[in-house]
Amino acid sequence: MKFRTNLLQMGNNVGIEVPQNVIDSLGAGKKPAVTVDVNGSYQYRSTVAVMGGKYLISFNAAHRAASGFSGGDDVEITLELDTAPRVVEVPAALAEALAANPRAQEAFDTLSNSKKQLHTLPVAEAKTDETRDRRVAKSIETLSA
Repeated sequence: MKFRTNLLQMGNNVGIEVPQNVIDSLGAGKKPAVTVDVNGSYQYRSTVAVMGGKYLISFNAAHRAASGFSGGDDVEITLELDTAPRVVEVPAALAEALAANPRAQEAFDTLSNSKKQLHTLPVAEAKTDETRDRRVAKSIETLSA
């Protein structure tokens, strides 16, 4: 499904408002997982959210930086249903710590992908071994509680 829109800016947040007819045409409910193509030059995976009666897709700061688009820009959006499995990459240091703590591993395995990312991204983005180790310890402590 293709449509034109202006990237919606609300304070510091930028999003894509999806027309009702596009949601209906996708035929996957009100909050489908989608692949988003912006102007044929930038693609990413997301999920439609409903806020204030509007269907919205986040266009966060990382996407804005990578694509060069910002709030208010006129863009052509192509949406397709995203049926590929969502996989969270677990950094080696966190994977080792989880393997050594069955209670934490069990708790981690029950989390949604977005909640898993709250543990994996800070570890993956650590710039020093000390920071990484501190973040791993914090995740294990949280998951073991």
